[in-house]
Amino acid sequence: MDRLRIGIVGASGYSGAVATRIASAHPNLALAFATSDKLAGKSVATELGAFVPADVHFVANGAALDHVDACDAVLLATSAEVSLRLAPAFADRGKQVIDLSGAFRLDGPSYPRWYGFAHDAPAWLDRAHYGLPELFGSPPKGALVANPGCYPTAALLALGPLLREGLVLPTGIVIDAKSGVSGAGRQSGEAYSFMEVGDDLRAYKVLEHQHTPEITRALERCAGGPTQLTFTAHLLPIKRGLLATCYARPRDGATATRVASCLAAAYADARFVRAVPPGEVMLKRVVGTNAAYVGATANQDVVVAIGAIDNLLKGAAGQAIQNLNRMNGWDEDLGLRHLDRASP
Repeated sequence: MDRLRIGIVGASGYSGAVATRIASAHPNLALAFATSDKLAGKSVATELGAFVPADVHFVANGAALDHVDACDAVLLATSAEVSLRLAPAFADRGKQVIDLSGAFRLDGPSYPRWYGFAHDAPAWLDRAHYGLPELFGSPPKGALVANPGCYPTAALLALGPLLREGLVLPTGIVIDAKSGVSGAGRQSGEAYSFMEVGDDLRAYKVLEHQHTPEITRALERCAGGPTQLTFTAHLLPIKRGLLATCYARPRDGATATRVASCLAAAYADARFVRAVPPGEVMLKRVVGTNAAYVGATANQDVVVAIGAIDNLLKGAAGQAIQNLNRMNGWDEDLGLRHLDRASP
């Protein structure tokens, strides 16, 4: 078969770089272009270790739309403001679009509060597919895919099936989540320097995190009605990995055995999600892979559900490729099978 030509915008950021390496080794994809302002003119193979010819070079971010005719699909590893402009432009030209930002994950009125801008492409919000395949299925062929955030992916995979089965109350949900520093993106601010991050643990964007409405919206789809959520993100002094611990009030019948069996049944046929006892949900089992480990238990007072992922893979680039595979009717682990976890 002819390979699907893919362009990657923002290919020198952490998620974009990982996506570029995966795409370059994917048997059904051919890298059409990769953009980066700081690496413009440099070899993609040399800078990223991607499996492309040495004469394939980065182009500037501003030139992305100049290459629209060279690609069949585009992956946007860009800020929400940039994706808001680029995603409709590529989609209107008939290109498959996978967006890693939050530009198409919420309803229109939420954007000024959580992202600081008014959304000016509301028609695309209605057409966007929230790309968490294990909970919400494969993207339609022509959809703009809003790839979920890393925190929402881990939390929703752990908690979503329990809400769908009516095992927990939709109010009073608490999510305590912790991510490695790469989740903040490639930036050079003092707050993310080794001296500031090492040997530390901190909460950030408390009651202000933009993933709060995203998680809430998806949980409401699972619950079939309103939910009430408190979400707090924390910064771990590690490079990669994310663990979300979710607390919810049990409904009648939500025993430890029942909540564990609910997750096991929900993911029995899932390629990437594995239901295990809560104590076996750990970062070293997922970092370097597109896998998610989830586990849950309960007593008469609380249900605890835990999810762990690699924030750059299942939380970003890996899930983007998984969505692209599903959109095109390919095996969903194509291009992702070779990924190996970082620890024995």
